[in-house]
Amino acid sequence: DVSGALCISQAWPGMARTIYNDHKRFLETYLTSYPGFYFTGDGAYRTSEGYYQLTGRLDDIISISGHRLGTAEVENVVNHHVAVAESAVIGYPHEIKGEGKMLSFLPQNISRGYGTATLAAELQELISKKIAKYAVPDYVQVTQANWSNTHTG
Repeated sequence: DVSGALCISQAWPGMARTIYNDHKRFLETYLTSYPGFYFTGDGAYRTSEGYYQLTGRLDDIISISGHRLGTAEVENVVNHHVAVAESAVIGYPHEIKGEGKMLSFLPQNISRGYGTATLAAELQELISKKIAKYAVPDYVQVTQANWSNTHTG
């Protein structure tokens, strides 16, 4: 069981070979951080059985009032809630803080007595306790899935 940067040791046919008009940037971004490997920009978790789970972009950082915060960090806290199936955090321009944060999540297809407003408030409180108050999203959006068309059984 190990976490870290996802790097690839061998090239593949569709791999980028440069960045248009900026080959130096391509080399610095993808090939110098981990010499001998192509750095994908993603974090990964590998189980002792050899399975991989992508944990998020390592460079997906939001700067809120001078605090740098990874979106995957917030998503990880939210995704551990029993009523959440998956989530996404994005930054947006904020006049005062520099960047603000919005959380969008898909609730589990379960009925546990959670109303959307109650669940949103509970997730904000959870983020506040597990990370910090500045990490609490300004907006929380509940996304509904059409479960009858996407899941059977």
